[in-house]
Amino acid sequence: MASPLPTTELQQIATSACETAFGSTEKYDHSLVMGWNSTIINNILQSLIEKTKQGDQSPAFKYIVNSTIIQHLVSPEEASSGGRRGMHSSIGAYWNNEKDGTWSFKWEGAEKKGMDIVVSITWIGV
Repeated sequence: MASPLPTTELQQIATSACETAFGSTEKYDHSLVMGWNSTIINNILQSLIEKTKQGDQSPAFKYIVNSTIIQHLVSPEEASSGGRRGMHSSIGAYWNNEKDGTWSFKWEGAEKKGMDIVVSITWIGV
């Protein structure tokens, strides 16, 4: 599958978006979740479009970004005893394997804030 950018660059984009969204946040706050997700998604989309557009033309891909924020039930220190909330996410698609694809990322910086942040980027060749 042809990725619009190297995996290392996708990881840098996703990490930067998460770090921007969470700034100095120390813990999960339900009232802020919608804003965090919006910041992550919008920053990733802006970066992808900017880095893959060809001159004044649109990128050769359409993008879909999903951000999932999961609150831990217990502190990270207590997590080793198995007290965290479980989560599993999958994606499937019917598409052109040569032009379309998807990539998932778990931001490790969220662990110390009592959360898991999972981002997926999907691209569809146009």
